[in-house]
Amino acid sequence: MPRNIPLGFYVDADTVIHRLPAAAKFIALVTFILVTTFGVRTIPWAVVSLVLPLLFFPIARIPLRVAAGQLAPPLYLLVALAAFQWWQKDFTSAAIMFLTVYAAVTAAILLTLTTKVSEMMDSFDRALAPLGRWGVPVENITLAMSLTIRLLPLMLGTVLEVLDARKARGATASLTAFGTPVIIRSIRRARAMGEALQARGVGD
Repeated sequence: MPRNIPLGFYVDADTVIHRLPAAAKFIALVTFILVTTFGVRTIPWAVVSLVLPLLFFPIARIPLRVAAGQLAPPLYLLVALAAFQWWQKDFTSAAIMFLTVYAAVTAAILLTLTTKVSEMMDSFDRALAPLGRWGVPVENITLAMSLTIRLLPLMLGTVLEVLDARKARGATASLTAFGTPVIIRSIRRARAMGEALQARGVGD
């Protein structure tokens, strides 16, 4: 399974999905997430909600290796959440939660694979520009969204590095032993990024 393909990887192709405006794809994503979150109440419909975005991967000419590298990593967390939901409630609730959340993640991945980050940021700038008249810090909001998109692969890479290190040491399963290095590395990265932004005068 390829593990070196980060979230936010762009597949350069000339398809109808690639040619759609970034704003239209983002609105479609938000609408899809809202509909599946509040409208899906049965397992069959949850399966349909997951299959739907998957059908667009071949239309967008996403290579199988790239699709697998993007869709596999989120399963680590979602399976654990589904297991906890099953323990707390029942299998049906856990299955619906797993399928609908994974469907939302799949749709979001399709967006990032077919849309350049610069195009998304330009769309956010244009959409939020009217709010600037009322003192809303549009540039800071856009910067925060851009950093979020770019930090997702770094966060995923940190998780995979910690898992590989634990496996190499033969460590047993422990939430504390896993979570502590992930949190520490994330805080260090956040501090370094904050200092870099401050040095460049961002937010002055």
